[in-house]
Amino acid sequence: MEKRLVKTMIVKDAQFIISAVSEKQYPEGSLPEIAMAGRSNVGKSSFINRMTNRKKLAKTSSKPGRTQTLNYYLINNRFYFVDVPGYGYAAVSKKERRSWGKMIENYLLGRKQLKGVVLLLDIRHEPTGDDCLMYQFLKHCRIPVVVIATKADKISKGKHAKHVKIIREKLQADPEDMVIPFSAETGIGKDEAWKAIENLLD
Repeated sequence: MEKRLVKTMIVKDAQFIISAVSEKQYPEGSLPEIAMAGRSNVGKSSFINRMTNRKKLAKTSSKPGRTQTLNYYLINNRFYFVDVPGYGYAAVSKKERRSWGKMIENYLLGRKQLKGVVLLLDIRHEPTGDDCLMYQFLKHCRIPVVVIATKADKISKGKHAKHVKIIREKLQADPEDMVIPFSAETGIGKDEAWKAIENLLD
């Protein structure tokens, strides 16, 4: 597969727009959207903040499961990052999990502006059953996906390839789907992540 050289995105403007719980609250217009999915404690907010060079654009919390809405962030007045509720947090009631699950499913299946999903996993651990289900759901629905392996600063760089291999095998990832080691602390993988997102937007 031919690789295209894409300049790293320069984020000149990034702003929080709305927390939505239903389609009628989604922003109007045709701007493309990139969704962020992953477990509650995987670092989606930290990913958004590092990618946009904003420390507090997306609120981070030490308490998993805080994001209960679709949070829209407008980037360069060109496209949206959409942070969806994290999955796999046991302290949330089954009723709430079902409600969030339905909201996420309706968004992923019904939003025409959605161009792809960034699936965030913790590089230090094997993907969970929920991670694998999410990946297979996206593949089944033919939604483009980029896998971001967060917290890459927590292991030595020499072990990145080994952990990426484990992730690929556990997910049964398609060869064309990227798995990018990433660190919100150091910026490892930021350029590669932007290139992948640009390809989704194109």
